[in-house]
Amino acid sequence: MDKLVPKEEFIADKIYKIRGYKVLLDADLAGLYGVETKLLKRQVRRNIERFPEDFMFVLTDEEFENLRSQYVTSSWGGSRYIPMAFTEQGVAMLSGILRSQTAVQVNIQIMRVFVKMRNLITRYEELLEKVEALEANALDQNEHIIKIYEVIKELIEPAYKNRKPIGYRIKERRERYFAKYK
Repeated sequence: MDKLVPKEEFIADKIYKIRGYKVLLDADLAGLYGVETKLLKRQVRRNIERFPEDFMFVLTDEEFENLRSQYVTSSWGGSRYIPMAFTEQGVAMLSGILRSQTAVQVNIQIMRVFVKMRNLITRYEELLEKVEALEANALDQNEHIIKIYEVIKELIEPAYKNRKPIGYRIKERRERYFAKYK
């Protein structure tokens, strides 16, 4: 049975972000469950009351074209029908309509992947907050370092502009002063 259950990395590669949701497409789910896509869609349509908009939605033509252009399918290959996209809750609801042992095992794996992705996002957000705090602290430190640099520069090259000269100044011309003592 474990050989039939796909690995988590394989499932994670099938998850797309559409309309702000992380979703799995009907064809990918059908492949994971080992059923035909049309059978999966038929079961969903028979139980459509279980799938509100935030559980499952049908892609728009524009979203479908965008998805197809990303994966460059030929004009005769791939799906010609607009796919259904299932959120995490929609996948969980599918386990209620698809009752095979394979579907149950695959659903468990899919739920684990979604949980791991959510945990990674949480860790990423925590890391982002820490980096932002460090940046703010670094900006304050940079201002202090700049001020220290200016003080050091002033100590090395003092400003003579506004200082009075030190010492006694003779008002007579220099030659005359020396002439007296010769």
